[in-house]
Amino acid sequence: MTIFLAGSACSTQKDELPNIVIIYTDDVGYGDLGCYGASSVKTPNIDRLAEEGIRFVNSYACASTCTPSRYALLTGEYHWRKPPGWSVGELKGVSIAPGDAGMLIDPSKPSLASVLKDAGYATGVVGKWHLGLGPAGGPDWNGTIKPGPSEIGFDYSWLIPVTGDRVPCVFVENGRIAGLDPHDPVRVSYNQPVGPDSTIYNPEITPDMIVSYDETPPEKYGGNQTEKLKMYPSFGHDQTIVNGVPRIGYMTGGKSALWKDEDIAETITVKALDFINDNKSRPFFLYFSTHDVHVPRVPGERFAGKSSIGVYGDVIMQMDWCVGKITELLDDLGLSENTLVIFTSDNGPVQDDGYHDGSAEIIGTHSPAGPYKGGKYSAFEAGTKVPLIVRWPGKVRKGVSETPFSQIDILASLAALSGYENPNGLSVDSRNSFPVLTGKEQTGRDIIVQQNMVGVISVIKDNWKYIEPGDGPEFNLYTRPPMPMGNSPEPQLYNIGSDITEEYNLAKENPEKTRELSDILQKIKDRK
Repeated sequence: MTIFLAGSACSTQKDELPNIVIIYTDDVGYGDLGCYGASSVKTPNIDRLAEEGIRFVNSYACASTCTPSRYALLTGEYHWRKPPGWSVGELKGVSIAPGDAGMLIDPSKPSLASVLKDAGYATGVVGKWHLGLGPAGGPDWNGTIKPGPSEIGFDYSWLIPVTGDRVPCVFVENGRIAGLDPHDPVRVSYNQPVGPDSTIYNPEITPDMIVSYDETPPEKYGGNQTEKLKMYPSFGHDQTIVNGVPRIGYMTGGKSALWKDEDIAETITVKALDFINDNKSRPFFLYFSTHDVHVPRVPGERFAGKSSIGVYGDVIMQMDWCVGKITELLDDLGLSENTLVIFTSDNGPVQDDGYHDGSAEIIGTHSPAGPYKGGKYSAFEAGTKVPLIVRWPGKVRKGVSETPFSQIDILASLAALSGYENPNGLSVDSRNSFPVLTGKEQTGRDIIVQQNMVGVISVIKDNWKYIEPGDGPEFNLYTRPPMPMGNSPEPQLYNIGSDITEEYNLAKENPEKTRELSDILQKIKDRK
């Protein structure tokens, strides 16, 4: 294969396209992997990727929640450019798509899948989606579900349509619920109960009712149906029980299509392997989106109870196994040398995120966020600073890179690899950084843009981090431990080079630097 590198541009001969596999994990923090310093849980397959490729220590997702990060990855556009109100979920202002959201990506605009498909790739997405399906107002779950992945360039899709903690608890394959009995249709609502199946009788759970992991849950956690529960909700997940797990949203019907949480990781991995096998004789792009380590954490039998830090470690081991199966097949098929593998996460970590699964209590000395402050939902570093590992034998300079990289640039970078003539013109925000991904250049993106759960935006430039003023709580008191959110009515300025835990707000001491970064952010917002 011949790769031509000139400055920040690159192109590939059409008949020499490498395969591309993006492994996009869920809520995996900077400190969750062995190659990033974790010692309480083993991740040998991911560590192998790092040994054979390049490991980034300054890589960022575009947001500290999943929907906007996934939107930015696939479109090359910051999600906050969408019309106001697009991402309002169960809580007003929250940047998480509700379970009945229509398709959030505009099929008329370029996407990562459509660009690579046009270049000659077979394109597939397997795993968590959470980018909306169907028209505005949500899909017809019992019919053909469109628009969806096929409308933005994916030839094949096997989806967890929303998240594991939201209904419907079914897989969607190529626009249809897999295994659905037409005589037992699915009914879904996020407003009111839709039937008697598995609905908790007393769904009103408030923060003051939260109990510790070792206490007996109160009667209100499920009335006389508590015997059905495998885990109890700590907040929010209190509407429908499926497979012994209470969920967000109401659902009834579709019994033949319901997933079993213990089997999700293996099921999606098998589907990913099938896609690779089916397309091994041509260039393929696989977007493999794991559910782990997102809640509900229900590991399969081979991993349950196997780690020293409880279920949180179990699902990390499970996620690592999924990665290992992908790389093992690439080896067996002789495709590893011709496959670019990108491993990363959609946002930072969280422990108790709605269920009493013991993650906050028995995690021991394991630090999911590594040395950083915050995590999922937060404007602080651990909200968006995530692992990034890139492997392409013979094409990537092995080692560790301190060069800043943002997931917003994956679209333009892979478009450039595929031979697209003007990758920087595909979207308003994505820029070709392919030489950075391969370690051929050490000068990366000079400005990193992040967003927290409630839409507060921050920028990083030359180790200075500015967080714009914004409304919202100082802490997310629903999570355990309570998550520092980075919200403040006053501007915040941190030197993250010398103050990596963002303890000292220097905005008042450095008004010129604060103004400079505020102006930069405004120019980015005004960009068309």
